[in-house]
Amino acid sequence: MNFKDALRTFKFHKKTLGYHQLYTKWGEELDPEHVLEEYPRPQLKRDNYTILNGYWNYAITKEANKPDSFDGKILVPFSPESALSGVNRQLLPDEYLWYERELDIPQKDPNKRSILHFGAVDQYCEVQINNIAVTSHSGGYLPFSVDITDELQEGMNTLTVMVRDISDTSYHSRGKQLLKRGGMWYTAQSGIWQTVWLEWVPGEYIDNIKITPDIDKSHVELEVIMSNNKEDNTSKKNILYDNNPRDNYSRFNYSRDIKDKLYKIEVYDGDRIKETIISKYPKITIPMKDYKLWSPENPVLYNMIITIGEDTVESYFAMRSIEIQKDSDGIPRICLNHKPYFQSGLLDQGYWPDGLYTAPSDEALIYDIVKAKELGFNMLRKHIKIEPLRWYYHCDRLGMLVWQDMVNGGSEYNMVTVGYLPTLFPNLGRRRKDNQYKKMAREDEAGRKEWTEECIKTVELLYNCPSIFVWVPFNEGWGQFDSVNAYKLIKEIDPTRLIDHASGWFDQKEGDFKSIHNYFHDLKVEKDERPVVFSEFGGYACYINDHSYSWQIYGYRIYPTKELFNEAYQRLYKNEIRKLMKEGLSACVYTQLSDIEDEVNGLLTYDRKVCKVEPLEPLK
Repeated sequence: MNFKDALRTFKFHKKTLGYHQLYTKWGEELDPEHVLEEYPRPQLKRDNYTILNGYWNYAITKEANKPDSFDGKILVPFSPESALSGVNRQLLPDEYLWYERELDIPQKDPNKRSILHFGAVDQYCEVQINNIAVTSHSGGYLPFSVDITDELQEGMNTLTVMVRDISDTSYHSRGKQLLKRGGMWYTAQSGIWQTVWLEWVPGEYIDNIKITPDIDKSHVELEVIMSNNKEDNTSKKNILYDNNPRDNYSRFNYSRDIKDKLYKIEVYDGDRIKETIISKYPKITIPMKDYKLWSPENPVLYNMIITIGEDTVESYFAMRSIEIQKDSDGIPRICLNHKPYFQSGLLDQGYWPDGLYTAPSDEALIYDIVKAKELGFNMLRKHIKIEPLRWYYHCDRLGMLVWQDMVNGGSEYNMVTVGYLPTLFPNLGRRRKDNQYKKMAREDEAGRKEWTEECIKTVELLYNCPSIFVWVPFNEGWGQFDSVNAYKLIKEIDPTRLIDHASGWFDQKEGDFKSIHNYFHDLKVEKDERPVVFSEFGGYACYINDHSYSWQIYGYRIYPTKELFNEAYQRLYKNEIRKLMKEGLSACVYTQLSDIEDEVNGLLTYDRKVCKVEPLEPLK
């Protein structure tokens, strides 16, 4: 049976279970021999790499011992729960998922190191080379790497990955995954779900960089972190529990100069070299004369080549600023490049009917961003999921602002007190303090510390992306705790961006916004010293036959036809949002970009084959 025949069989099987397995056009056209082959880190790009996506052996067992045989083939990096993986099986909390493939190393270069990279593995994994354990990693949303040079041998090698995923049965970060999916909670997915690749680097190599533009000083601050100087500070001090974060935390300040090495930086404006800097030190100031400002309307990127010793990486940056200023009427406004800039956004959860967390292709990622722009939006709120770095790269180059959520965790939520009552009676949410750990599903201290470390690593991972505009640590009280301290923590790490400390409700009077979720009440701008934003609203639902996943309909107002849906949607912006902008509304996030499983409140269907609305007129 070939790949397309397997998809047709899987589609029929899913329909007999009571829901309709959908495919995007990219999933239907997927070539399993060429899966997501683009280099995964556009701001730290090298030439000497091998993408390890494709068919691996897999097995699911009840024991922690490596199986003697495998169950079949899985298409990496699609999770076993997804259609494109070819597996169609839910990994349960008491089970182990095994991956294995061969690595052919014809010859080892004694002057090179071999680094194995994983974009993301959900939720916990152990990695072996030739049956030797080389690393383990916990956390299903963040990348990790390991040097496997010493374990590799010339010729054939065996790479084995063991995965466990206890999903929503513990406090670990899980987003909107649920083992018993339904409504606004979606199919839990497991295992490898982002690209795996192998990279050969010099003995001393560039491990990371930090880029900070300053348009007022007309320069860019660059810090280079070398491999022999890196260290993980997240385990040293937990700022959420310390009183002096500036004294305790310094993630990017440990670099030392590398003896006899020069740091060479070349900045390009298109094909023309704009600046060349040669420095002895890892902290470098790059002057930017006559620069162009980055914005969604003019997403100018400057390419950069960094060379230290034998290592060279390609990167890029943009010149832009983010702040809050009062307008001529004294209303606080969100500003881009020192000018008020209304952000009209969509909630974007990054789910795909055939790949779940994993888009079937780079083109699919691009489509969502381009379509959002065509429909009149300049911002996407990436909802409690961290995407592959290529998604942020496309936002950077295409011109799409991003509000980035942290991934939620905690124990089981009491949706009556955490969700339903604050939705219907907003004043209840305003009185709730989020240091009540039991009520907020955050009794486990280990879970609170784990979330804090993952928050730090998320900011570090995405710090260099020009499109990132706002950090959102907590959403609607799902695992929310100590959000004032979380705000201070993120501000200490990244003072260049804004923070929505408690999106929706349970506002602790901190953060840079008055952040409102409103699906059931009349929209209004509440007076506050902070800018007022609708961080979620709308949620209109329209079920499209043959393009909807479930026979269930989940949404906030149901419209039977595309025409009625579009009329209501256009009326909402024309009659209400435009008026509220004049009264002080600084941003709004419509729910949502695409349908997801039971939810049919997307502007696009889940398979991205039908757009339910016409473009909005420009909001000014």
